[in-house]
Amino acid sequence: MDLLRHLRHFVVVARELHFGRAAEALGMAQPPLSQSIQRLERELAVELFDRSRRQVRLTTAGQLLLGEADELLAGEARLRHLMHRVREGALGVFRAGVPPETPAVTLRALLDRLTASAPGLDVDLHELTSAEQVRMLTERRLDAGLVHHPVESGGLRFGPPVDVPVGALLPRASPLARPREVALADLAGLDLVAPPRVTAPGWYDHLLDVCRRHGFVPARVRPARNPEFAFGLLLAGGAVALEPQALARREPRIAWRPIAGAPLVRRTSAAWPDRSAHPAATMFGQLAAEVLVAQEPAPPAAVAPSERPWPVLFDATHG
Repeated sequence: MDLLRHLRHFVVVARELHFGRAAEALGMAQPPLSQSIQRLERELAVELFDRSRRQVRLTTAGQLLLGEADELLAGEARLRHLMHRVREGALGVFRAGVPPETPAVTLRALLDRLTASAPGLDVDLHELTSAEQVRMLTERRLDAGLVHHPVESGGLRFGPPVDVPVGALLPRASPLARPREVALADLAGLDLVAPPRVTAPGWYDHLLDVCRRHGFVPARVRPARNPEFAFGLLLAGGAVALEPQALARREPRIAWRPIAGAPLVRRTSAAWPDRSAHPAATMFGQLAAEVLVAQEPAPPAAVAPSERPWPVLFDATHG
Protein backbone atom coordinates (compact mmCIF):
# COMPACT_ATOMS: atom_id res chain seq x y z
CA MET A 1 0.00 0.00 0.00
CA ASP A 2 1.26 3.46 -0.92
CA LEU A 3 0.39 5.07 2.42
CA LEU A 4 1.70 8.52 1.52
CA ARG A 5 -0.40 8.67 -1.65
CA HIS A 6 -3.55 7.73 0.26
CA LEU A 7 -2.71 10.27 2.96
CA ARG A 8 -2.35 13.00 0.35
CA HIS A 9 -5.82 12.10 -0.95
CA PHE A 10 -7.19 12.13 2.60
CA VAL A 11 -5.76 15.59 3.38
CA VAL A 12 -7.38 17.16 0.31
CA VAL A 13 -10.77 15.62 1.10
CA ALA A 14 -10.44 16.71 4.72
CA ARG A 15 -9.75 20.28 3.61
CA GLU A 16 -12.56 20.39 1.06
CA LEU A 17 -15.08 18.19 2.96
CA HIS A 18 -16.44 17.40 -0.48
CA PHE A 19 -15.36 14.41 -2.61
CA GLY A 20 -16.24 16.11 -5.89
CA ARG A 21 -14.19 19.24 -5.24
CA ALA A 22 -11.33 17.18 -3.80
CA ALA A 23 -11.25 14.96 -6.89
CA GLU A 24 -11.13 18.04 -9.09
CA ALA A 25 -8.29 19.53 -7.04
CA LEU A 26 -6.35 16.28 -7.31
CA GLY A 27 -7.01 15.97 -11.03
CA MET A 28 -8.66 12.56 -10.74
CA ALA A 29 -12.13 11.05 -10.98
CA GLN A 30 -14.28 10.83 -7.87
CA PRO A 31 -14.75 7.00 -7.76
CA PRO A 32 -10.98 6.25 -7.51
CA LEU A 33 -10.69 8.93 -4.82
CA SER A 34 -13.48 7.34 -2.79
CA GLN A 35 -11.82 3.94 -3.18
CA SER A 36 -8.50 5.41 -1.99
CA ILE A 37 -10.11 6.79 1.18
CA GLN A 38 -11.89 3.51 1.83
CA ARG A 39 -8.63 1.60 1.47
CA LEU A 40 -6.94 3.95 3.92
CA GLU A 41 -9.79 3.42 6.40
CA ARG A 42 -9.45 -0.37 6.06
CA GLU A 43 -5.69 -0.13 6.53
CA LEU A 44 -6.05 1.96 9.71
CA ALA A 45 -9.20 0.12 10.86
CA VAL A 46 -11.08 3.36 11.57
CA GLU A 47 -13.67 5.55 9.87
CA LEU A 48 -12.22 8.90 8.89
CA PHE A 49 -15.36 10.60 7.58
CA ASP A 50 -18.94 10.68 8.83
CA ARG A 51 -21.00 9.97 5.74
CA SER A 52 -24.35 9.63 7.55
CA ARG A 53 -25.44 13.16 6.57
CA ARG A 54 -25.49 15.07 3.32
CA GLN A 55 -22.39 17.02 4.41
CA VAL A 56 -19.10 15.15 4.80
CA ARG A 57 -17.58 15.57 8.26
CA LEU A 58 -14.37 14.37 9.86
CA THR A 59 -14.67 11.82 12.63
CA THR A 60 -12.54 12.10 15.74
CA ALA A 61 -10.08 9.69 14.14
CA GLY A 62 -10.08 11.82 10.99
CA GLN A 63 -9.36 15.00 12.94
CA LEU A 64 -6.44 13.33 14.73
CA LEU A 65 -5.10 11.88 11.49
CA LEU A 66 -5.25 15.23 9.71
CA GLY A 67 -2.72 16.80 12.09
CA GLU A 68 -0.42 13.78 11.89
CA ALA A 69 -0.77 13.55 8.10
CA ASP A 70 0.15 17.20 7.61
CA GLU A 71 3.33 16.72 9.62
CA LEU A 72 4.19 13.44 7.90
CA LEU A 73 3.70 14.84 4.38
CA ALA A 74 5.71 17.95 5.25
CA GLY A 75 8.49 15.67 6.49
CA GLU A 76 8.35 13.72 3.23
CA ALA A 77 8.68 16.96 1.25
CA ARG A 78 11.71 17.98 3.33
CA LEU A 79 13.24 14.55 2.86
CA ARG A 80 12.80 14.63 -0.91
CA HIS A 81 14.28 18.13 -1.07
CA LEU A 82 17.23 17.03 1.05
CA MET A 83 17.91 14.00 -1.12
CA HIS A 84 17.63 16.15 -4.24
CA ARG A 85 20.33 18.43 -2.86
CA VAL A 86 22.51 15.43 -2.07
CA ARG A 87 22.08 14.12 -5.63
CA GLU A 88 23.13 17.53 -6.93
CA GLY A 89 26.22 17.47 -4.72
CA ALA A 90 25.05 20.30 -2.50
CA LEU A 91 25.26 18.40 0.78
CA GLY A 92 27.32 15.70 2.41
CA VAL A 93 31.03 15.07 2.98
CA PHE A 94 33.17 15.15 -0.15
CA ARG A 95 36.64 13.58 0.22
CA ALA A 96 39.00 15.09 -2.33
CA GLY A 97 42.71 14.70 -3.00
CA VAL A 98 45.15 17.24 -4.46
CA PRO A 99 48.86 16.89 -5.33
CA PRO A 100 51.32 18.11 -2.66
CA GLU A 101 52.76 20.78 -4.96
CA THR A 102 49.39 22.46 -5.57
CA PRO A 103 49.86 26.21 -4.90
CA ALA A 104 47.93 27.76 -2.04
CA VAL A 105 46.24 30.24 -4.40
CA THR A 106 44.92 27.35 -6.48
CA LEU A 107 43.58 25.54 -3.42
CA ARG A 108 41.87 28.71 -2.19
CA ALA A 109 40.28 29.35 -5.58
CA LEU A 110 39.03 25.75 -5.83
CA LEU A 111 37.55 25.77 -2.33
CA ASP A 112 35.89 29.14 -2.97
CA ARG A 113 34.31 27.84 -6.18
CA LEU A 114 33.07 24.70 -4.44
CA THR A 115 31.56 26.73 -1.61
CA ALA A 116 29.80 29.05 -4.05
CA SER A 117 28.45 26.18 -6.16
CA ALA A 118 27.45 23.87 -3.27
CA PRO A 119 27.18 25.79 0.01
CA GLY A 120 26.15 22.68 1.98
CA LEU A 121 29.05 20.53 0.78
CA ASP A 122 31.57 19.59 3.47
CA VAL A 123 34.89 19.28 1.59
CA ASP A 124 37.43 17.01 3.29
CA LEU A 125 40.67 17.85 1.46
CA HIS A 126 43.77 15.61 1.51
CA GLU A 127 47.32 16.20 0.26
CA LEU A 128 48.10 13.07 -1.79
CA THR A 129 50.30 12.06 -4.69
CA SER A 130 48.70 10.83 -7.92
CA ALA A 131 49.56 7.22 -7.07
CA GLU A 132 48.03 7.55 -3.59
CA GLN A 133 44.90 9.12 -5.03
CA VAL A 134 44.42 6.39 -7.63
CA ARG A 135 44.77 3.71 -4.97
CA MET A 136 42.35 5.41 -2.59
CA LEU A 137 39.84 6.07 -5.38
CA THR A 138 39.96 2.39 -6.29
CA GLU A 139 39.44 1.46 -2.63
CA ARG A 140 36.55 3.98 -2.38
CA ARG A 141 38.34 5.87 0.39
CA LEU A 142 38.37 9.02 -1.74
CA ASP A 143 35.51 10.58 -3.72
CA ALA A 144 37.62 12.49 -6.26
CA GLY A 145 41.12 13.79 -6.81
CA LEU A 146 43.44 15.79 -9.04
CA VAL A 147 45.90 13.47 -10.76
CA HIS A 148 48.79 13.87 -13.16
CA HIS A 149 48.53 11.74 -16.29
CA PRO A 150 49.20 9.18 -17.51
CA VAL A 151 47.48 7.04 -14.86
CA GLU A 152 45.82 3.65 -14.83
CA SER A 153 42.25 4.39 -15.88
CA GLY A 154 40.57 1.11 -14.91
CA GLY A 155 37.42 1.87 -12.93
CA LEU A 156 37.92 5.65 -13.09
CA ARG A 157 36.28 8.53 -14.90
CA PHE A 158 38.06 11.79 -15.65
CA GLY A 159 37.07 15.43 -15.84
CA PRO A 160 38.21 17.93 -18.48
CA PRO A 161 42.02 17.77 -18.79
CA VAL A 162 44.27 20.80 -18.44
CA ASP A 163 47.61 20.75 -20.25
CA VAL A 164 50.43 22.86 -18.81
CA PRO A 165 53.80 23.32 -20.54
CA VAL A 166 56.78 21.96 -18.65
CA GLY A 167 59.98 23.96 -18.64
CA ALA A 168 63.40 23.91 -17.03
CA LEU A 169 63.96 25.19 -13.49
CA LEU A 170 67.50 26.51 -13.15
CA PRO A 171 69.40 28.84 -10.81
CA ARG A 172 69.14 32.37 -12.19
CA ALA A 173 72.95 32.60 -12.09
CA SER A 174 73.30 29.57 -14.38
CA PRO A 175 74.50 30.28 -17.92
CA LEU A 176 71.73 27.95 -19.14
CA ALA A 177 69.17 30.43 -17.78
CA ARG A 178 70.37 33.28 -20.00
CA PRO A 179 68.64 32.25 -23.26
CA ARG A 180 64.87 32.68 -23.48
CA GLU A 181 64.49 28.92 -23.95
CA VAL A 182 66.59 25.81 -23.54
CA ALA A 183 66.82 22.54 -25.45
CA LEU A 184 66.72 19.29 -23.54
CA ALA A 185 70.00 18.27 -25.15
CA ASP A 186 71.63 21.38 -23.61
CA LEU A 187 70.97 19.90 -20.16
CA ALA A 188 73.20 16.88 -20.78
CA GLY A 189 75.46 16.15 -17.84
CA LEU A 190 73.14 17.66 -15.23
CA ASP A 191 71.29 15.76 -12.54
CA LEU A 192 67.51 15.71 -12.83
CA VAL A 193 65.57 16.67 -9.70
CA ALA A 194 62.15 15.01 -9.82
CA PRO A 195 59.51 13.57 -7.50
CA PRO A 196 60.11 9.88 -6.70
CA ARG A 197 58.65 7.45 -9.22
CA VAL A 198 56.30 6.03 -6.62
CA THR A 199 54.38 9.33 -6.46
CA ALA A 200 53.30 9.25 -10.14
CA PRO A 201 54.78 6.27 -12.02
CA GLY A 202 53.16 7.11 -15.35
CA TRP A 203 54.42 10.69 -15.41
CA TYR A 204 57.90 9.71 -14.13
CA ASP A 205 58.39 7.15 -16.90
CA HIS A 206 57.04 9.53 -19.55
CA LEU A 207 59.35 12.32 -18.35
CA LEU A 208 62.51 10.21 -18.58
CA ASP A 209 61.47 8.76 -21.93
CA VAL A 210 61.00 12.21 -23.48
CA CYS A 211 64.31 13.40 -22.02
CA ARG A 212 66.18 10.44 -23.52
CA ARG A 213 64.53 10.87 -26.92
CA HIS A 214 65.63 14.52 -27.00
CA GLY A 215 69.23 13.97 -25.98
CA PHE A 216 69.09 14.48 -22.23
CA VAL A 217 70.17 11.47 -20.20
CA PRO A 218 70.49 12.74 -16.61
CA ALA A 219 73.73 11.96 -14.81
CA ARG A 220 71.44 10.77 -12.03
CA VAL A 221 67.87 11.33 -10.91
CA ARG A 222 67.65 12.96 -7.51
CA PRO A 223 64.27 12.40 -5.81
CA ALA A 224 62.61 15.38 -4.12
CA ARG A 225 59.09 15.24 -2.74
CA ASN A 226 59.07 18.73 -1.24
CA PRO A 227 59.51 21.81 -3.51
CA GLU A 228 61.75 23.48 -0.93
CA PHE A 229 64.10 20.49 -0.96
CA ALA A 230 64.08 20.56 -4.77
CA PHE A 231 65.00 24.26 -4.77
CA GLY A 232 67.86 23.54 -2.41
CA LEU A 233 69.26 20.88 -4.76
CA LEU A 234 68.93 23.24 -7.74
CA LEU A 235 70.62 26.15 -5.99
CA ALA A 236 73.51 23.88 -5.01
CA GLY A 237 74.28 23.65 -8.74
CA GLY A 238 74.71 20.85 -11.25
CA ALA A 239 71.00 19.99 -11.46
CA VAL A 240 67.81 20.90 -13.28
CA ALA A 241 64.13 20.24 -12.64
CA LEU A 242 61.46 19.97 -15.31
CA GLU A 243 58.26 21.47 -13.97
CA PRO A 244 55.42 23.87 -14.84
CA GLN A 245 56.14 27.58 -14.53
CA ALA A 246 53.95 28.05 -11.45
CA LEU A 247 56.46 26.21 -9.26
CA ALA A 248 59.17 28.82 -9.97
CA ARG A 249 57.01 31.53 -8.36
CA ARG A 250 57.93 30.18 -4.93
CA GLU A 251 61.67 30.88 -5.19
CA PRO A 252 63.00 34.16 -6.68
CA ARG A 253 66.47 32.69 -7.16
CA ILE A 254 65.09 30.09 -9.56
CA ALA A 255 64.34 30.83 -13.22
CA TRP A 256 61.88 28.99 -15.46
CA ARG A 257 62.74 28.63 -19.12
CA PRO A 258 60.53 27.05 -21.80
CA ILE A 259 61.89 23.97 -23.54
CA ALA A 260 62.51 24.33 -27.25
CA GLY A 261 59.81 22.57 -29.24
CA ALA A 262 57.62 22.12 -26.13
CA PRO A 263 58.13 18.33 -25.99
CA LEU A 264 56.79 18.07 -22.43
CA VAL A 265 53.27 18.87 -21.28
CA ARG A 266 51.84 17.94 -17.89
CA ARG A 267 48.22 16.88 -18.15
CA THR A 268 46.11 17.16 -14.99
CA SER A 269 42.47 16.32 -14.48
CA ALA A 270 40.03 15.32 -11.80
CA ALA A 271 39.34 11.61 -11.37
CA TRP A 272 36.60 9.73 -9.56
CA PRO A 273 35.22 6.18 -9.39
CA ASP A 274 33.30 5.08 -12.46
CA ARG A 275 30.53 3.44 -10.41
CA SER A 276 28.41 4.94 -7.63
CA ALA A 277 30.27 8.24 -7.86
CA HIS A 278 29.66 11.01 -5.33
CA PRO A 279 27.03 13.44 -6.68
CA ALA A 280 29.57 16.30 -6.51
CA ALA A 281 32.30 14.49 -8.47
CA THR A 282 31.38 15.82 -11.92
CA MET A 283 31.01 19.35 -10.57
CA PHE A 284 34.41 19.05 -8.85
CA GLY A 285 36.01 17.94 -12.12
CA GLN A 286 34.61 20.90 -14.05
CA LEU A 287 35.46 23.48 -11.38
CA ALA A 288 38.97 22.08 -10.95
CA ALA A 289 39.63 22.41 -14.68
CA GLU A 290 38.38 26.00 -14.70
CA VAL A 291 40.54 26.91 -11.69
CA LEU A 292 43.67 25.27 -13.13
CA VAL A 293 43.25 27.15 -16.40
CA ALA A 294 42.68 30.46 -14.60
CA GLN A 295 45.74 29.97 -12.36
CA GLU A 296 48.09 29.10 -15.21
CA PRO A 297 50.68 31.90 -15.66
CA ALA A 298 50.60 33.85 -18.89
CA PRO A 299 53.26 32.84 -21.42
CA PRO A 300 56.52 34.68 -20.71
CA ALA A 301 57.19 37.70 -22.88
CA ALA A 302 59.90 37.36 -25.47
CA VAL A 303 63.30 38.43 -24.18
CA ALA A 304 65.84 39.91 -26.55
CA PRO A 305 69.08 37.91 -26.58
CA SER A 306 71.01 40.94 -25.38
CA GLU A 307 68.79 41.40 -22.34
CA ARG A 308 69.41 39.68 -19.05
CA PRO A 309 66.53 37.37 -18.08
CA TRP A 310 66.75 38.39 -14.42
CA PRO A 311 66.79 41.71 -12.53
CA VAL A 312 70.18 43.11 -11.55
CA LEU A 313 70.38 42.87 -7.77
CA PHE A 314 74.09 43.58 -7.51
CA ASP A 315 76.55 44.68 -10.12
CA ALA A 316 80.20 44.05 -9.19
CA THR A 317 81.37 46.69 -11.69
CA HIS A 318 79.89 49.37 -9.43
CA GLY A 319 81.48 48.12 -6.26
